[in-house]
Amino acid sequence: MKAKNHKKYPIVKFSFTLFLLFTLLSASAQLTYATLTVDYDSAWQFRNLKIIPIRRKAGTGMQRPEIVPLGQALSKGLVTVTERGTTSFENVHWLRFNTHGPKPIYIAGGEIIAGGRQDRMIVRDTILQPMDKDQYVPVMCVEEGRWSDKEKKFGYGNYANQHLRKVLDSTGNQVSIWREVDRQLQAGAFKNKSLSYLSRYEDKKYLLSQDEYFRFFMGKFAKTDSNVVGFVAITGDKIIGTDIFDGTDLFYPELDPLLHGYIDDAMESGSPVTLKDPPVKRYMDHLLKDEKSQEEFVKDKGKLFREDGRVIHVNTYTKETPVP
Repeated sequence: MKAKNHKKYPIVKFSFTLFLLFTLLSASAQLTYATLTVDYDSAWQFRNLKIIPIRRKAGTGMQRPEIVPLGQALSKGLVTVTERGTTSFENVHWLRFNTHGPKPIYIAGGEIIAGGRQDRMIVRDTILQPMDKDQYVPVMCVEEGRWSDKEKKFGYGNYANQHLRKVLDSTGNQVSIWREVDRQLQAGAFKNKSLSYLSRYEDKKYLLSQDEYFRFFMGKFAKTDSNVVGFVAITGDKIIGTDIFDGTDLFYPELDPLLHGYIDDAMESGSPVTLKDPPVKRYMDHLLKDEKSQEEFVKDKGKLFREDGRVIHVNTYTKETPVP
């Protein structure tokens, strides 16, 4: 009997070890409190915007193939973007992407591609695999009225602000997106009277104010630990939204364009920050408690992007004041 029991023990021990390993790997593939911490003590505030960094816990990272963010891929020539065709009716909601390297390319919903026959906004998160074939990505127009006869070279236009990203995700409707762009341009009283979302960047006064915000926050991120993978942003008594990525290799290349979007939101419709930490913590508890709570929370307040069972990006955009 002793010999028989002795043979069983290693099997039980090995099975338990496999269970623990599987549990740890599963947790590492998620973006919840199992792998993340919200650093309220390191919050930064400038004028109408407060940002609270979200950090990856030590030892919870998991290796995955390198993914190149869109802005970086465009600047390095790893991808080219062209129109699918010349007629607006059939082609306005699609762009053609061609990869030129061995690495996958990450495209996020809400990123803006400027140029072509019309400026566009990416509809949803996508990973383009390296291949010789054309790959088509769904987009929405953020420049009402223009469909040029001549196609301009496409360039990167940062992230749209959270108001526009919310309209994109919650309606998926072109007319609603045009209306929101027009509302923002009218409210901002920008000098350029075009119908393009990006026309705000032609206003020198706007650019100067935006640059002050940008230099402040980029300076803070540059001096903090390199384990930040996201943040929650606040203006007035409201949470603008959150963006959290799978790793620092994705977050830091996305930080510059993301900040421009959040700063634009704080400048366009923000006010001095009054929201305290307790309601923010309750909000983040809904988002980060566990996988089930997270999926329920983002159904009408954001989106979650997975690739091969691994959560790559979580974004929320709610503008409602958190319930006390």
